[in-house]
Amino acid sequence: MYSPDSAALPSTDTTAERPRDTLSEAIAGGEECSLAREVVDGLSRHAGKEIPSFWFYDELGSILFEAITLLPEYGVARADERVIGRAASPIAALLRPHALVVELGSGVGRKTGVILFEMLRQGRVDYAPIDVSASALEACGDKFEGVPDLEIHPVVGSYLDGLSSALARRMPGQDLLLLFLGSTIGNFSREDLPDFLGDIRRMLKQGDRLLLGADLDKSPHLLQRAYDDPMGVTAAFNKNILAHLNSAFRGDFDLALFEHEAVYNRAERRIEMYLRSVARQAVCLRDLDLRITLEAGERIRTELSHKFLPEELRRLAQAAGFLPEREWRDAEWPFAECLWRAA
Repeated sequence: MYSPDSAALPSTDTTAERPRDTLSEAIAGGEECSLAREVVDGLSRHAGKEIPSFWFYDELGSILFEAITLLPEYGVARADERVIGRAASPIAALLRPHALVVELGSGVGRKTGVILFEMLRQGRVDYAPIDVSASALEACGDKFEGVPDLEIHPVVGSYLDGLSSALARRMPGQDLLLLFLGSTIGNFSREDLPDFLGDIRRMLKQGDRLLLGADLDKSPHLLQRAYDDPMGVTAAFNKNILAHLNSAFRGDFDLALFEHEAVYNRAERRIEMYLRSVARQAVCLRDLDLRITLEAGERIRTELSHKFLPEELRRLAQAAGFLPEREWRDAEWPFAECLWRAA
């Protein structure tokens, strides 16, 4: 499942607080312009409409995602936590006291505590959680407030911009552990992933470590239920992306006129999530001067979630300039935590 990324936005609340009259005004707004352009480009296509997965994450979207991680059908989160539990102590042993831990797409930091507390056994830790959701970071700060020897420096922003800001606070000689948990890496296309990992490597120093969570390929039946649960929580999460656009750009998407669809693409080893229009309808996003027509049955793609093979992950590491150092896997729900060292 997606955790926030890609284009930079200072806060998920920003667009709602500062309405815009036109797309040109959004473009003049600096770093928010790419978000607006991606929405317009994705929804303006005659065929193959899509919405960037970034827009899942307003305040309600973050809450719904946390609920998804508790569903019995969604084994990714529990597998991630089990593997992190096994990996935390060996990883902490590799780092000197007073290390800097930076987490991409931290959310509320639910899984990170195990690693932080193992590292705190050795001394002080600086923790920089990065997320596009200001409310999630506030909850993350509350979670760790008052923990002795733990200093928190939250960063609201996208992955690469947030990483740049976090690294600017790094002290000379300080060890770095970069966390990218939860298999969010699967939301990148296989074409874009090497460049993204290469960008991360160029921002790190030799010897820095990256702990990467990746969901491994498994039974299509398991995957289908994980992304289309019987309780409909994932469906609500998917539809909320339209509510977020309505709020951000004064839109009039009618959520009742869309159905959630999750499809396993065997050839690409990925889950594809869509919103299917149940009737012919016209939609307007007034702040973007955007009007579109959707035919009955037409779909809008909202997410890709790729599943990996272990050897594929090792090739990605080496191509980006990392050395695969350790790997831990979960047997119940095939999942891997990969520790890579900057070569």
